[in-house]
Amino acid sequence: MALDSLGCKLNQAEIQSLARQLAGAGYRLVSPSDKADIYILNTCTVTHVADRKSRHLLRLARRRNPAARLVAIGCYAQRSPHELAGIEGVELVLDNRQKWHLLELLGDTDSPATPSPALHEAGRRTRAFIRVQDGCHSFCAYCIVPLVRSLEESVPAENVISLVGELVTTGCQEVVLTGTEIGTYNSRGVNLQGLLERILSETPISRLRLSSLQPPEISPGLVGLWQNPRLCPHFHLSLQSGSDSVLKRMKRRYTPADYRRTVFLIRDSLPDAAITTDVIVGFPGETDEEFQETCDFCKQMQFARIHVFPYSPRPGTAAAAMPQQIPEKTKKQRSQQMLALAEESAKNFYERFLGKTLEVLWEQKSGGIWSGLPGNYIRVYAGSREDLANRLLPAKLVRLYRDGIWGGLKF
Repeated sequence: MALDSLGCKLNQAEIQSLARQLAGAGYRLVSPSDKADIYILNTCTVTHVADRKSRHLLRLARRRNPAARLVAIGCYAQRSPHELAGIEGVELVLDNRQKWHLLELLGDTDSPATPSPALHEAGRRTRAFIRVQDGCHSFCAYCIVPLVRSLEESVPAENVISLVGELVTTGCQEVVLTGTEIGTYNSRGVNLQGLLERILSETPISRLRLSSLQPPEISPGLVGLWQNPRLCPHFHLSLQSGSDSVLKRMKRRYTPADYRRTVFLIRDSLPDAAITTDVIVGFPGETDEEFQETCDFCKQMQFARIHVFPYSPRPGTAAAAMPQQIPEKTKKQRSQQMLALAEESAKNFYERFLGKTLEVLWEQKSGGIWSGLPGNYIRVYAGSREDLANRLLPAKLVRLYRDGIWGGLKF
C-alpha cells in the first residue's frame, strides 16, 4: 500500500495519521513511487493546478500497476467526487469526514493481522505533522477551504500531548502542529498558547514548530513563549497582498499596517526569526499600482521565503464571480516578478547567518549530500560519510548553496 499527499501541511499530517493506523492494522506501506497494490491520495483543491496534479498522480499510479486499487480522499474528493470517480481505476472517493473510516471502507479481509514493522516515511519521519485543528469559517473571497472543510473542531489537548509523547518514543525529534486555522485552536478552554505551554512542560520533544498563522492571532503572550529554545523561531504569516484595497476585496481580517505591527512584534523579541509568507498575484481587479504596493511591502518585510500563487478562480467562492479577471499573461508576468523578489529576499535573509553556527536536524541524503533544517527553516547542506538521519547536530554556515546554505559539520 502507498499513501501520497498534495497541498498543505494539514494534508501531510492527515496522511501520516492514516499511515500509522494502516500500518498498525498490518498493511505494508511502501513509497508512492513503488508499484503498490493499493494507492491512496489525499487530494488538494486549493487551485486548479492542485486539481490537475491530483488527477495526474492517480493516473500515474494506475500506469505503474494497472491492477492497483486507487483511492482518492480529501478536499478535491469533497468538492467534486464525480470528477475523481471518473478516472479509470479509482475505486473509492472519500470526503474529509469519510476518510477517517478508510480502514473499514477498504474492506480488505486479506490484510495481515499483525502490525507491519516497516513504516513508510509518511507514518514516521524525522519531523512529524500533527493535526490539532480543522475547519474555517473566515470565507476569504478567493478561498475554497471553508467549503470543503466547514466543520470547525479542535483536537483535545490531552490527545495532542499523548501523540507527541508517542512520537518521541519512536525517535521523532520535531513535531509540527498544523490545521486549517491553528490560531483559532480552543479545546475545553485551552487556546493555542495554552496548548504550547502544556506540550513544552509535559513532553520531552526536542523541537516544536507551528504551521501557518494569521496576524490577528499573534499576541505578545504567544510570542513570549519563544523564549523557550525548543520552539522553532519560524513564523509563517499569510499575507496574500500588501495592498489595503486588495485585502479588502479578498475579505482578509487585517490591513498592511496590522501585518507590519505583527512582524515588528515578533522581531522585537526574536530578531533572527524567519518570517515566511504566501502572496497571491492577479487577484480580480488587481491594478499595476496595487501589485506594486505588494512588491514594495514584501521588500519592507524582508521575508525569509515567499510562496507565490497566481490567482486561481475556485467554484463557489465570492472572487470567482468578481469582474475584471486578470489576463493569464499578466498573472504570469507578475508571478515572475514576485518570484525574483522572493529569491532576492531569501538570499538576503540567508546571508545574515553566514559564519554562524546553528543546530540542524538532518533529514536525508541525496547524491552523497545531506540536508536538514535548523529552527529558522533555512535548508542546510553538508557532506558526511556518517549516517546523520534524525540527528540534531550543529553546523557552521559557510556559503550560499542551491536553495539554502552549505554547512560545515561540528561534531
